[in-house]
Amino acid sequence: MSEPKVFGIVLAGGEGKRLMPLTADRAKPAVPFAGEYRLIDFAISNLINSGLRQIVVLTQYKSHSLDRHVSQTWRLSGMLNAYVASVPAQQRLGKHWFQGSADAILQSLNLVRDEKPDIVVVVGADHVYRMDFRDMVEAHIRNGAGVTVAGIRQPIDLADQFGVIEADAANHEKIAAFREKPTDAVGLVDSPNEVLASMGNYVFDADVLIDAVTRDGQKADSKHDMGGDIVPDFVERGEAFVYDFIHNTVPGSTDRDRNYWRDVGTIDSFFEAHQDLIFPLPASNLYNQEWPIFSQQWNSPPAKFVRDDKGNSGSATESLVSLGCVVSGGHIERSVLSPWVTVESGAEVSDSVLFEKVRVGAGAIVRRAILDKEVAVAPGATIGVDHDLDRSRGFAVTPSGIVVVEKGVHVT
Repeated sequence: MSEPKVFGIVLAGGEGKRLMPLTADRAKPAVPFAGEYRLIDFAISNLINSGLRQIVVLTQYKSHSLDRHVSQTWRLSGMLNAYVASVPAQQRLGKHWFQGSADAILQSLNLVRDEKPDIVVVVGADHVYRMDFRDMVEAHIRNGAGVTVAGIRQPIDLADQFGVIEADAANHEKIAAFREKPTDAVGLVDSPNEVLASMGNYVFDADVLIDAVTRDGQKADSKHDMGGDIVPDFVERGEAFVYDFIHNTVPGSTDRDRNYWRDVGTIDSFFEAHQDLIFPLPASNLYNQEWPIFSQQWNSPPAKFVRDDKGNSGSATESLVSLGCVVSGGHIERSVLSPWVTVESGAEVSDSVLFEKVRVGAGAIVRRAILDKEVAVAPGATIGVDHDLDRSRGFAVTPSGIVVVEKGVHVT
């Protein structure tokens, strides 16, 4: 039997309101992550590493930087019909933009019909994880499923934050119910304190997907959402199956990072996902050479740590420091620095995430903060020390105390 032809669709049209102000000027999947990546790089890298070579990225809101990143970074060989193509909303079915994730696919079915795949893998663009989709595709074919939904085990007390998958009692791979943020979730048979939460990743037979989104598009009462409308329809017909992420083994993974997955849809979860990177044995491991996360290659010099004019050494502990950074007599602790960040004499940066070209002046203090691109912190200024002062300057402060400074602000 020949290998099935598999086509990838990345849903990257999300507005990302809960990540404001980081999404004030960019789409959620384009938000920088871990210094030298964008969130979308994880989804595309997983598909590429899984052997897919025809991938489209469906975009909509504030998509310029996302479209540019995809076009400049993800250049595959056209000679071999390999591509990652950014496709904006095109109003193919009328004068309206994408009305939901299912409608995004409906309006883009020309891409599927042109490529004529056997299988379509549909993934979100705003999660941090590693996954080998080959095993999920094999399970989908083996089960004869209409749709296969990837599920991640989560504590039962977090069930009201996810779409929860309830398995059939007789066949634990078959979905009996798909419930949106339930308050009375039932634990798994083999782990009563956990539930299976939808990861937002789906596998379809191509003809089945075409039929499903076409029928959904004709329903006036539908919200045209993959999780809220498409999957429940398959569940009702007994054609929905679940793939438990716990069975997925990525080459080069360890017991500590094998089943790592983060939804980074809020400022708090975005911050915590960065903290997961900095430990000696990180829960999220960027150093797995057998399953690399690809991104734009920066033409930048190595990071540099030097003494200031007083003889104080620049230093960093438990941190990620990207290319082009210069730390001159400052100290970095438990933080992530994107390319071309400068930290000057006596400055202290702790438990923070600094985007590209941030400048922290001499003697400044930055604590538990996220600084967007090209923020300049004046000498002696503070961020995260006095939250009332932070709010008075217009900075966002989460209930947990994370301060967010938007792009290009000069902090005094």
